[in-house]
Amino acid sequence: MHAIMVPIGKLIKDILDERGLTATWLADKIPCGRANIYKIFNKNSIDTELLLRICIVLEHDFFKYYSQEMKE
Repeated sequence: MHAIMVPIGKLIKDILDERGLTATWLADKIPCGRANIYKIFNKNSIDTELLLRICIVLEHDFFKYYSQEMKE
């Protein structure tokens, strides 16, 4: 068995960049401090409740990356 190594923070940042959205925008939507968003970008994993809020705001299922990892 191997650990899940999805760099979730990078994936979140990539989606934000792709959509032309900023860390400030995401911080306002979740809500949390902008500095915390930059910390999230550098994390390999985050709390599932926080990830769910991000999924809802960005309308993107980040959990699917973990599901794909499990299938491999």
